[in-house]
Amino acid sequence: MATTRPWLSPSVLPGFGLTLGFAGTFLTLIVLIPIAALVLKAASLPLADFWRIATEPRALASYRLTFGASLLAATINAIFGLIVAWSLVRYRFPGRRFIDAIIDLPFALPTAVSGIALATVFAPNGWVGQWLTAIGIDVAYTWVGVVIALTLIGMPFVVRSVQPALEEVEASLEEAAESLGASRWMVFRRVILPTIAPALATGFTLALARAIGEYGSVIFIAGNLPLRTEITPLLIVIKLEQYDYLGAAALGLVMLCVSFLMLLAINGVNAWRINLLSGRRT
Repeated sequence: MATTRPWLSPSVLPGFGLTLGFAGTFLTLIVLIPIAALVLKAASLPLADFWRIATEPRALASYRLTFGASLLAATINAIFGLIVAWSLVRYRFPGRRFIDAIIDLPFALPTAVSGIALATVFAPNGWVGQWLTAIGIDVAYTWVGVVIALTLIGMPFVVRSVQPALEEVEASLEEAAESLGASRWMVFRRVILPTIAPALATGFTLALARAIGEYGSVIFIAGNLPLRTEITPLLIVIKLEQYDYLGAAALGLVMLCVSFLMLLAINGVNAWRINLLSGRRT
């Protein structure tokens, strides 16, 4: 019997209505209602008060650090995460399985533990920090420490996104390109990179989203100096501790809107690139 809804595909899950209803209910309870509560709480502020809170110098400095460090950390992860994934997929060497397991360690560690470990290593009297301080490079209690912390917690997202894509690249395509006289760089740029670009963009987006909302691993190494090393999530927590719930909601709404726009733009560029590559192949 032909279905009256041709846009439905056969599925092993129960009926469409039951599945969609469960998914909609789950997303509403877990995602939409908390976001709506945040928006309504911030909307109770007069516009002038909202603008004053959202644009005060301390808040603006925290935005610059949070989003700037997150973008920089995600970019670093995209570059070095691709190199790590390439090494794990394309080469066999002693200790490969151990390194592959370490990649997931930031997922399992509490973020506070990561922050304490970074502070121990990069503090002025730390294992590495003492040598960097001797040559005039300060990591702990600066924006550099924030970037390092965000890079640590975002690296697994890029590596685990790119690894499956690299494994699916057909060796025959690379061999065919080399047989036609293409250099190694050209093979990577024209054959491999277009294939893994969507996965790389996905890893970059996930690492960026994770970095924007990070708190625990940053506060120990940042020093939390107002106007210098204070991230927006920390500023929100400070307002909550001061019982300034409306101020915290206002900053949270700004974070929500900027994060949504950034992720929407990245996903839009990724979708455009996928469509462009599909058009070239056809």
